[in-house]
Amino acid sequence: MTILFDSLKRNAATQPEGVALDDTAGHTVTWAQLLSSVERIAAQLRSDHDPQRPVALRLDHSPETVVLELALLEAGVPVLSLPSFFTEGQSDHALSVCGARAIFAVSPREKAQDCRTAPSPLPYGTARITFTSGSTGSPKGVCLSSGHMLTVAQAVVDALGNEHAGRHLALLPPGILLETVAGLFATLLAGGTYVCPPQAEAGLANPFRPDFGKMLWLVASQSITSLILVPEYLTGLVTAMEETGLRLPKLTLVAVGGAHTSPELIARARALGLPVRQGYGLTECASVVSLEQADSDLPGSVGKPLAHLNVRISDDGEVVIDGPTCLGTVGGEPHPGPLHTGDLGRIDEQGRLWISGRKSNLIVTSFGRNVSPEWVEAVLLQQPGIAQAMVFGDGGPAPQALLVPSHPRADLAAAVAAANASLPAYAQLSAWREVAPFTPMNGMLTGNGRLRRDAIASTWLADGQPDFFTELEAATLRQRMAFLSIPQVQAGLTGQIGLQTYRDYLAQAWHHVRHTVPLMQAARARLLHRPELVAALDDYIEEEDGHDEWILSDIAAAGGDAEAIRRSEPAHATRAMVQHAYECIGNGNPVSFFGMVYVLESVSVALAQRGASAVAERLGLPPKAFTYLTSHGALDQDHMRFFAELVNGLADPADRETIVTMARDMFALFGEVFASISLETLDVAA
Repeated sequence: MTILFDSLKRNAATQPEGVALDDTAGHTVTWAQLLSSVERIAAQLRSDHDPQRPVALRLDHSPETVVLELALLEAGVPVLSLPSFFTEGQSDHALSVCGARAIFAVSPREKAQDCRTAPSPLPYGTARITFTSGSTGSPKGVCLSSGHMLTVAQAVVDALGNEHAGRHLALLPPGILLETVAGLFATLLAGGTYVCPPQAEAGLANPFRPDFGKMLWLVASQSITSLILVPEYLTGLVTAMEETGLRLPKLTLVAVGGAHTSPELIARARALGLPVRQGYGLTECASVVSLEQADSDLPGSVGKPLAHLNVRISDDGEVVIDGPTCLGTVGGEPHPGPLHTGDLGRIDEQGRLWISGRKSNLIVTSFGRNVSPEWVEAVLLQQPGIAQAMVFGDGGPAPQALLVPSHPRADLAAAVAAANASLPAYAQLSAWREVAPFTPMNGMLTGNGRLRRDAIASTWLADGQPDFFTELEAATLRQRMAFLSIPQVQAGLTGQIGLQTYRDYLAQAWHHVRHTVPLMQAARARLLHRPELVAALDDYIEEEDGHDEWILSDIAAAGGDAEAIRRSEPAHATRAMVQHAYECIGNGNPVSFFGMVYVLESVSVALAQRGASAVAERLGLPPKAFTYLTSHGALDQDHMRFFAELVNGLADPADRETIVTMARDMFALFGEVFASISLETLDVAA
């Protein structure tokens, strides 16, 4: 029996009707109900699962997920945590390496699926396996015991005090260790309420960009008192508060960690009344190592180490940790002795830890000056136009950077000039390049916001140039961002559209999709001298044939008049988009068609993965009303892999240029199609 289970029993006895879990949609779980459910499900899990074989979880936030997680912990069944942003390949690798016996991936209520992987040796006492997002080699599964995780959770409670045990909102992605230990476990140990809505309800449905306005409103409307954020989320909330004037006086704690947070951002947050405390942690230490004691501390430190740890600085400036660490890695040896973190830092006279960068990331310029890239990145990220930055340039005369703009009109040149003005000459950027976003999905960002520097460098810096597909993503980023900011697109991705809007969307989809095969045939006729492209088009034609009829069937299933749509005329914007495609293919370079493919398929993947399920849930429509979106989205994920291989084989600069031009045009024209649809929004509270 764990100290967490003891806490459940104590709270069930002292406040049986108190709310332990809340999904913000009317579903709450009392302490008495939580204890009963955990006991019942733990007993079932003990009889169903081998305690030497892990069970994998890949579930959205919900009270049911929390109950399952706690029951597995109490039953002594190891849990493999699979964050939602893991690719299929990453998940398969983790399942195989760990020898997971089963996976809960649909719903906590559904029976776990059999994984049929071979058993793998786990260190004795393993309760949780977390795969680190290391920057080199294959990530390893770090094994943690329940006692270690709960020791950290209790240390967090002891450091903060029970007065912060109010309503904690889970915002970090499901499966992230920091949220599990310092959010879920610590909240329940302290007797608070764990608020765990699905990610979409917290403004995180959009796979490209969080809806910080929606996130801010949820925090305010649900009387949230504590949050754990990564710097990107803190930046978004601060900006949303500055723009809207909305304040969050009920918050008593905003812990931020996972990556370096600039003192300027912390100062902005505190100026808005946010009680921000920066922390520092490592997976090997079961997340939290140190945490600021109060929001009045000087911004920049990561606070004092938790009571169960001893932190010291080695002669070369590396942070070294003595105390409980992980059991080891899957199939590896136990972790010996002190943990050498690889982070550079110092401890001040008050005992506070300051992190200055990574030992292995240090840039030594050709002038002999040492520059921490994290320092320069923090200065760059203070510029509103810069969303992400990676600084590099070891051995060169001055640092350089890869930059991601924060909005379609961002002036990166001006942002770099402003950042350089605040840096000493030896640390100023000599050059920069605009690139596509770093995300967990493309392997360039960890789940808690750290840059995977080697992965980024291998894509953007190795051999001079990235592949053409990567360049295409970067060259069309601003057009994609503009497209995604269209209210109708945002509403569709989050499910906030009415039935008539959905039908109108399907009508315009039919009007342009019925031209897909004829456009392909027109391109094929002009590319007969290029057999590799003809073969690709033949595959596309076979795959796409009949998709327009899928849409008419969906319209009928959604209560619309499919035959009336067949007889109708397209909207002006839809006609303009189709005519532009025919003109470019017929009178220009027919390879331009693949720029249209890139836009339509990449957009449909996002709409299918996020929009279809959200709209279906809101409108209560049957699955047969979403055949086009769901089936097309699954197909287009395969298509995008095929597409990347195809265009990467195009060596002619003229072909590449025409694809980029068409893609930029199509993002704008397709955006106008969405903007032309009347937006009938749903009442969010409905």
